[in-house]
Amino acid sequence: MADENEEFDGYHEPDEEGPDEEEERPRDAQIDVAKVSLMRDLFAVKPDDVFYQRQVEVLFEKPFFHWITAKALHELAAEGQIMTEERQHPGFRMNLFWSPKNRYWKRRATQIENLVLRFSDSEFTRGLGHHGETMFDAALPQAGFMPVAKNVRSYDGRTWTKSRHNLDRVFVKDGLPYGIEIKNTLGYMDREELEIKLDMCRHLGLTPLFIVRMFPASYMELVHRRFGITLIVEWQLYPHGQEAFAKEIEAELGLKVGCPKAIHEGTIKRLARLHDSLLERMKRAQQEDENP
Repeated sequence: MADENEEFDGYHEPDEEGPDEEEERPRDAQIDVAKVSLMRDLFAVKPDDVFYQRQVEVLFEKPFFHWITAKALHELAAEGQIMTEERQHPGFRMNLFWSPKNRYWKRRATQIENLVLRFSDSEFTRGLGHHGETMFDAALPQAGFMPVAKNVRSYDGRTWTKSRHNLDRVFVKDGLPYGIEIKNTLGYMDREELEIKLDMCRHLGLTPLFIVRMFPASYMELVHRRFGITLIVEWQLYPHGQEAFAKEIEAELGLKVGCPKAIHEGTIKRLARLHDSLLERMKRAQQEDENP
């Protein structure tokens, strides 16, 4: 799941709370909608709680992209509608937010910080990445995807040399080879990395398949245009033996984390349907090329 030059592969990317490429976009009107929603549905409902940025991004990811929620939070803080504090840690910054009505926020903020630090440990996050890969190694054959290779930079006589990246897996179904990326993370995959992995698939003659907890619609559209598949899982998969920790995170932060024994049958069936739809789409595109 991680390339050799990646530092984190779990809940956090380096400086996850800092500006990224999305910060350079023109201001989106959805930010104002998000600000209203955050004040009404979060800070008014839980005025005595403290939240950290990634948590809020995930909690509101159905109506808003992560970067929209992030901008809304920082604008609300700049306007004084909510309070904020940044806490620095090796490799990332943690931004905390709370209602001005919360006079006793410090103790709760420290509790949240300590909890986040526990699941931000680099060995633990790497373990989450490997666990996600292992879970889908076992699940993919149930949908007819057969394993070919791991940590792939070369395939069928071609080699990717433009970067140190590799693809997590190559599986084949119905004669169609897939270059697969598996991301068992809370945050979105970096846009630049997504484009590199798509270019790798094209260079190696592979069909892109991204198995992720969550993607924004713009990422999914990009994969779709490259005749690829995105499988959204929604839940973060924790290893066996971490049930108590997963329940604590879910209870304290409201995040979807769990320790299933296997990938849900419905998820496998959904992937099989996505594959069948892709084959039909490829067939139509070929017919259109042959009969312009």
